[in-house]
Amino acid sequence: MEENKVALITGGTRGIGKAIAKKFAENGYNLVINYVSENTDLEKLKNDINSKNEILFVRANVGDFASCEELVKQAIDKFGKIDVLINNAGITRDNLIMRMKEEDFDNVINTNLKGTFNVTKNVVPYMMKKRSGKIVNVSSVVGLSGNAGQCNYAASKAGIIGFTKSIAKELASRNILANCVAPGFIDTDMTEVLNDSVKENINNQIPLKRMGTAEEIAKAVYFLAGEDNTYITGQVLNIDGGMLM
Repeated sequence: MEENKVALITGGTRGIGKAIAKKFAENGYNLVINYVSENTDLEKLKNDINSKNEILFVRANVGDFASCEELVKQAIDKFGKIDVLINNAGITRDNLIMRMKEEDFDNVINTNLKGTFNVTKNVVPYMMKKRSGKIVNVSSVVGLSGNAGQCNYAASKAGIIGFTKSIAKELASRNILANCVAPGFIDTDMTEVLNDSVKENINNQIPLKRMGTAEEIAKAVYFLAGEDNTYITGQVLNIDGGMLM
């Protein structure tokens, strides 16, 4: 019997990351789930994901290279391999550039963009040795379109797209596929706080007239990282209800 595949998911405790973890669990993967907050209720999270296979939770700050080295080391010590890497961890610190603090720009770039580098850099040697692997990075439609009040976030997500295309070219000869998903407005904790009129205004900008769900993102991520994808690499898949055409 073939041993279970292993997926490492950063920022896998809520929203899109949690939905991705559940999707991979449903399909028989062992999971390595990275989280950052010491207040995370791991027992509840484990029950929510409802995996029949093993889950390793590792607290690590993706913006810190040494922390990412330790994250990957623990994953390899536990499972001996990483078949799939999902770089999902991200933060926002929105403001107009006139009001944006330097630290808010730096923190977003450091977590979202450098964090993607930090984890990928540490995972890639194991994938190369195995001559196989799938990497899916979570970007955003604002990385393609820009958005007022989000120059830091948009820059980080645009950077992830360039990063992904570059590593896809570097790693293709080792049968490692790297792609991006670019979600639009998704119904998560981050959008739940918006008032009804703001939500209505957002929905009016979307041809499908609704926000997406975290589960819809997870399905697309699973397709790109799963068994059925054997020939797609270096691509950006917009999942935005037609908002950006």
